[in-house]
Amino acid sequence: MIAIIDYGMGNLRSVQKGFEHAGVSDVVVTSDPRTVESAEALVLPGVGAFRDAAANLRAACMWDIVRERASSGAPLLGICLGMQLLVDVSYEDGEWEGLGLVRGTCERLPVGVKVPHIGWNTVEQPKPSRLFVGIPDGAAFYFVHSYRVVPADESCIIGRTEHGVPFAAAVESGSVYGVQFHPEKSSEMGLRLLANFAALARG
Repeated sequence: MIAIIDYGMGNLRSVQKGFEHAGVSDVVVTSDPRTVESAEALVLPGVGAFRDAAANLRAACMWDIVRERASSGAPLLGICLGMQLLVDVSYEDGEWEGLGLVRGTCERLPVGVKVPHIGWNTVEQPKPSRLFVGIPDGAAFYFVHSYRVVPADESCIIGRTEHGVPFAAAVESGSVYGVQFHPEKSSEMGLRLLANFAALARG
């Protein structure tokens, strides 16, 4: 079972429907910590502000569980704000602690770059990853964001795109994956990525 974590910040149903359209049926949206503890894999979606998302995760008693499950090797996929939550610290309207599962920071796109970045962008794959099996290098995905992840070690980057400046569109660190785009809104290639993550969850 894949648990989509409900902490009050995500477009949960569209992510669930994305998995279902990709042929993955064993997916549940949950706010129950015990369900998250027992799931084979976790999805951390997110829309909104980093500070509120981190506070909601803690209030829902999910913060430590997500860190523990990911650290123990359970596959975890962070989507959009969910990817940003994976890093050490965010500088969105202050300085806020992240989950620390991907070393790095979350920073605003530079001054002079139009934000929010909304629309389709091609994603280059600098290295192979099981998350992108069957997805052509340069495939397009749908983005909506104003902040970007800046990894401390660029070797974790498995997808790059450009909006004013190049930045990480996807990362992989152990069993932890993050995508800045919305696979559930990215047509056939996005559904393939969700199916690939489900395959990872099955081992």
